[in-house]
Amino acid sequence: VFTTITKADQDAAYLAVRRGIMAYEKRQAYRGPESYIEIPDKKEDAEDTIEVELANHPDSDDLVAAVVLEANPKLIRAVLISGEEINIQGEGLRFAAQLLNEKAPPNRRVRRGAVIRVMQEGKTWSVTQMPEVQSAFVAADTKDGAIRALVGGFDFNRSKFNHVTQAWRQPGSSFKPFIYSASLEKGLSPSTIINDAPISFSSGTTGGPPWEPKNYDGKYDGPMTMRKGLTKSKNMISIRILHKIGAKYGQEYITRFGFDSARNPPYLTLALGAGAVTPLQMAGAYGVFANGGYKINPYLISRITDAEGRLLSQAKPDLAGDENNRVIDVRNAFLMDSMLKDVVNHGTATRALSLKRTDLAGKTGTTNDSFDAWFAGYQPGLVGVAWIGFDQPRNLGSRETGGGLALPIWIGYMEKSLKGVPMAEREIPEGIIQANGDYFYAENPPGMGVRSLDVPGAAGSGTAPTRDEVKNELF
Repeated sequence: VFTTITKADQDAAYLAVRRGIMAYEKRQAYRGPESYIEIPDKKEDAEDTIEVELANHPDSDDLVAAVVLEANPKLIRAVLISGEEINIQGEGLRFAAQLLNEKAPPNRRVRRGAVIRVMQEGKTWSVTQMPEVQSAFVAADTKDGAIRALVGGFDFNRSKFNHVTQAWRQPGSSFKPFIYSASLEKGLSPSTIINDAPISFSSGTTGGPPWEPKNYDGKYDGPMTMRKGLTKSKNMISIRILHKIGAKYGQEYITRFGFDSARNPPYLTLALGAGAVTPLQMAGAYGVFANGGYKINPYLISRITDAEGRLLSQAKPDLAGDENNRVIDVRNAFLMDSMLKDVVNHGTATRALSLKRTDLAGKTGTTNDSFDAWFAGYQPGLVGVAWIGFDQPRNLGSRETGGGLALPIWIGYMEKSLKGVPMAEREIPEGIIQANGDYFYAENPPGMGVRSLDVPGAAGSGTAPTRDEVKNELF
């Protein structure tokens, strides 16, 4: 069985995921030892007891289990399953410092007999812990969907659940580009002025619970272009866009990218990515923007042969460039690519500028209550999606975002996979005109189409939703 994965890509993705998760873990509190044992006084009995216990705490690559022989605020002396004794001191103790104190809770204190997790960096050992958080990363060729790397979780030996293919999660703001793409077919353009102002719906208006969507940072900047709304990931902008084009239309439109309509109901909350997707779906969907509008289906098995090398099965992937596979106008893909590049250059994904490339585009995503953190992005030939979250969804931390959690994983992979890959610049397709510093469909030049939404006193402005419309679309 021959897969599409390359060793270099897989190694880069695996390392990026591990580093991303451990960077997050270092920002968390130390939860304490994994277990405790009574160490016998007799040396041989002690060695046997320790060996048996450590066998129940297998290593996870560079995260090694050890049994504490002696512990105080200045030194931990511990033994590994190999019998090697190690000393941890100085900076290596910082992570566990609070639980080395005599006043620490007895059931969490680091003391003789505690089973802890340690890591060696250079010649220095330090205390760490197995992460509870999970992650997923997948990268695919945008021309045919061949998966180049797939990491379904932190450690396969600890969990066989493949978060790339099996985890249905809320995409949050990383879903907004598909709503923006839909709006381009309804007369909006990147320069449409939209009011970034609060919207609230009382229970009397909705007929259900009140809904008061907020921007992530709680700030509202008033009228701005649609382009800037995506760059700054403004929730109010996305909600007004979806209301304008209709939630039902938005739901139908996203199926072009491979999303399930049943898992993404036609409510206004769709604008904020409140439905459910898998990282694999996101990779295929962002590939459409990357390759100029063609739907590709990520695949893993390229061919199967028998023992003599005779071909038994050969993948026949859908190809970008085949007009039968076109799902959005090439002009739509161009405009979306242009806006998604702004997210990298000026918005929530500026960390990606560290790669020193001009052909990167993508979108961060942080869901309500920071349950899920995403970054989906691409270079024209390669799309990658990173996700972090808990298996049982819970808050990742008040300051944890897709840009801070998932984007570094994506960067860690791309800096190795794009090394030596020449810069790719997209040509302006026919039917696109440039005016007033932006791009427009030729049939919707400046002054035509939807010029503004909910901007007080603006000519051609859309109107705020009516009571009946809110009831129909939101609930």
